[in-house]
Amino acid sequence: MTQAPSASTAVSLTRYLIEEQRAGRISPDLRLLIEVVARACKTISIAVGKGALGGVLGDAGTGNIQGEAQKKLDVLSNEILLEANAWGGHLAGLASEEMDTSHPIPDVYPRGNYLLLFDPLDGSSNIDVNISVGTIFSVLRCPDGVTQAQDQHFLQPGTEQVCAGYTTYGPSTMLVLTIGNGTHAFTLDREVGSFVLTTRDMKIPEETKEFAVNMSNQRYWQAPMQAYVGDLLAGKEGPRGKDFNMRWVASMVADVHRILTRGGIFSYPLDAKCAAQGGKLRLMYEANPMSFLVEQAGGAASTGRQRMLEVQPTGLHMRVPVFLGSKHEVETAVRYHAEHDAQA
Repeated sequence: MTQAPSASTAVSLTRYLIEEQRAGRISPDLRLLIEVVARACKTISIAVGKGALGGVLGDAGTGNIQGEAQKKLDVLSNEILLEANAWGGHLAGLASEEMDTSHPIPDVYPRGNYLLLFDPLDGSSNIDVNISVGTIFSVLRCPDGVTQAQDQHFLQPGTEQVCAGYTTYGPSTMLVLTIGNGTHAFTLDREVGSFVLTTRDMKIPEETKEFAVNMSNQRYWQAPMQAYVGDLLAGKEGPRGKDFNMRWVASMVADVHRILTRGGIFSYPLDAKCAAQGGKLRLMYEANPMSFLVEQAGGAASTGRQRMLEVQPTGLHMRVPVFLGSKHEVETAVRYHAEHDAQA
């Protein structure tokens, strides 16, 4: 993993995207789309940074399609991304975790060939206690011949993504991006107002001694997950032969960013509480974009029984179990599930 140069030789997000366009890896419309999303994330970053001073903390008094209470910043972030992307002419449609159905581009504006999906404020339950939150996004191509994008046109497996990324609003605001040519991190220079490339070609170590999971759900887990985490907790004396540390922020952006930076495995397995829904996390807005980023950084992503990016979505808000991070550790978690299923 190489660090980007600083000072006068720094590479801005705009320059990086122009160079990728010249190399033929992205189209002009995709470049514009990414820049628009990045600008919207800068606006969200300002709102998050103001916190109570901006009057944006607390519940909005509404709920989303998942039946979850929305925070004021959930609603605001969603509106910022919708407005920013409506008029540019690069999109055929949008879909948000916070909306029941997809959102077509108004007839008054030109339409493009891409579809944008996003979780406008991941981890928003943490916003009132000043813990890092973020925005996750995914870009697909609109099928040929479609003039009015509808829900079914978004239902493409993760392998069809042309771009994915997230912005984390922490001590610094960072945009982590892939267009299928590695995973790269950009840090917002607040004085200049632009994202600057700070880590090129992020690489997740194949081996790890860290895992991220919500241990409060342990009593609800299925047998293979119980066995897997039990062996992690057994440490050096157990079958894994080494001590593991547990980390859990309860903000997927923050947990995955840590794993992209220094390795680890993030798990949100199927359990008795979410089995009827198919899992806890959303395939289209969370699991697929994060899996694309992780795979491009040399990691792996799975449902525990299938490569995540090969899952065929059946609905905009489909949920799945998630294992992603250091390649060998994800493969180990998958092996526990395969051995259990074989015995069963």
